Amino acid sequence: MLEINTVVNDFALLDSNNNEVKLSDFKGKKVVVYFYPKDNTPGCTTQACSFKDRIELFQDRNCVVIGISKDNDKSHQKFIAKYDLPFILLQDVDTEVMQYFGVWKEKILFGKKYMGCVRATFIIDEMGKIIKVFEKANPSKNAGEIIDFLDNQNI
Repeated sequence: MLEINTVVNDFALLDSNNNEVKLSDFKGKKVVVYFYPKDNTPGCTTQACSFKDRIELFQDRNCVVIGISKDNDKSHQKFIAKYDLPFILLQDVDTEVMQYFGVWKEKILFGKKYMGCVRATFIIDEMGKIIKVFEKANPSKNAGEIIDFLDNQNI
């Protein structure tokens, strides 16, 4: 998993409308990149809605929120519409960016091993450097923890 002080390589993925979005599009802003397993599942919905409920707090801190999963454009569109999500969801269907960040890992469910996305969040500063990593991010607490972290950065 990428660590604090790593300068993130620029990447480009398609959003829910199949428009290309690059990390470098947000130079000069902080970027919260959160990786999650699947649209419309309980934990992922809790996490997305927690970000939605605090979106103005992120905007007040010059911070963009981006969610990334393996889901495609149609899945993202439904997820965004169902919960009125006001931030970008990107499609990493080939897991290239997940592998780069180190969040595509072996998981075990009911004794069966499979590869999947682990829930993790990265805060990237205005120059593209990771300033905080939340491994095993808690879906209900993650957004609040990020706001607290950002507020303590400005002291």
